[in-house]
Amino acid sequence: MDIRKTNNGGKLAVAVIGRVDTSTAPQLEEQLKADYDSCGSVTIDLSEVSYISSAGLRVLLSAHKVMMKKGGLSIIGAKPELMEIFEVTGFSDILDISGAE
Repeated sequence: MDIRKTNNGGKLAVAVIGRVDTSTAPQLEEQLKADYDSCGSVTIDLSEVSYISSAGLRVLLSAHKVMMKKGGLSIIGAKPELMEIFEVTGFSDILDISGAE
């Protein structure tokens, strides 16, 4: 998994590439936590993510809880396979998620 971050005036954009699973989710969590204090909102681009496990979902939920107190968290670019996971787990009702265009 590769993570690319850009902080533009307190708006953190995170592009995730690859699989978010049990072995890579801690890396994503660490990268997000490193910027919580310096950002007001977070947008996570999942357009290059092929798979997300329950460990990855936990990281997204945790980030959502932290960012609800600030400017919010948005997830963009989720492919249909990921959207199905978000819908089945109920995450689509909790998180601000938009699918791939």
